[in-house]
Amino acid sequence: MIIKKVTSRASLGLAVALFMTGQASAKSDFEYGPVFNSYGKHAPVEGVSFHENQTFKVAFDVAKAAKPGEVNRKFDSLARFINMHVANGVKPENLALALVVHGSATEEMLKTEHFKQRKGQPNGNETLLAALMEHGVEVIVCGQSAAAHGVEKSALIEGVKMDLSAMTAHARLAQKGYSVNPF
Repeated sequence: MIIKKVTSRASLGLAVALFMTGQASAKSDFEYGPVFNSYGKHAPVEGVSFHENQTFKVAFDVAKAAKPGEVNRKFDSLARFINMHVANGVKPENLALALVVHGSATEEMLKTEHFKQRKGQPNGNETLLAALMEHGVEVIVCGQSAAAHGVEKSALIEGVKMDLSAMTAHARLAQKGYSVNPF
């Protein structure tokens, strides 16, 4: 039993060392682009490509806010989705993406002036959200969460839409053939 514990600990240590080494080298492969040059880092995956007519209709659900002033990692995932698929042959016009925001992330839909009044820092997401919308991402905020957080429609970042609820937004998107990204 003692030998087993020592072996297990040694194996675990070796596995951690190998993982950390692999992770360090893999991180250097992550790059921005081709669509967003400041968001959405991704790594190439050998042997993966898409037919030129491949389409995606995906809704991303975000309920948790980032630390005030920081970019929400979940919002950045949309830029990564776009970058990695376009880099692998999907035409940008074949990507139909939506971002449904609710919960504490609702306040991240505020223009910087309003966000700063509440949080004391600029909204670190406004530039990214504007860039996503410029590339066709539909950004929808939950009306119920907006009411709960005291977010007025007029204070939202230009282009952000408000629906009755996040549940309603997802139901409408599902009717249009969108899948929900589980990450």
